[in-house]
Amino acid sequence: MLGLARGGVPVAFEVAAHIGAPLDVMVARKIGAPQQPEFGIGAIAPGGVRIIDPRSVEAVGATQVEIDQIVGEEEGEMRRRFLAYRGEATPPDVRGKTVLLVDDGLATGVTARAAVASLRKQQPRRVVLAVPVGAPESIEAIRSEFDDVLVLDAPADFRAVGLWYDNFEQTTDEEVTALLRQAQ
Repeated sequence: MLGLARGGVPVAFEVAAHIGAPLDVMVARKIGAPQQPEFGIGAIAPGGVRIIDPRSVEAVGATQVEIDQIVGEEEGEMRRRFLAYRGEATPPDVRGKTVLLVDDGLATGVTARAAVASLRKQQPRRVVLAVPVGAPESIEAIRSEFDDVLVLDAPADFRAVGLWYDNFEQTTDEEVTALLRQAQ
């Protein structure tokens, strides 16, 4: 089981504890639009994975120079988080295994798409996405990229992941590392 950092790790921790599965972390980063960092125009993940949504880029009028700059910054942040969460430990070997990728929710799906593309390079037997809540159109759009997608709720009036939580404060690096240590 891999929790998509950062917000997916607390959810994955609970699921892993419930089913008795080992827990690790997947670090992928959203590429936010220039001047609108919360609006994802793409995502990156380990192994050189870079997914850019041309329609979103066109909608915000982002230039290639702007995208390259943001990607560079996010690659640095991805490396920093990877080291913060894993230190020198090697990632789990997923070759030939079923991977359950857990996140806190699915808004656009672009980060999950980057994560699964990264995982596919490692030749797992299956990759299953599990989220508590997601936008119906995004769930359908990414379904073909996973072997299975498990979603507890896909409300028609979705709007944002955080609206479906009582407490949606940002998960910190310290919380992620503490949960990963506790899971071991």
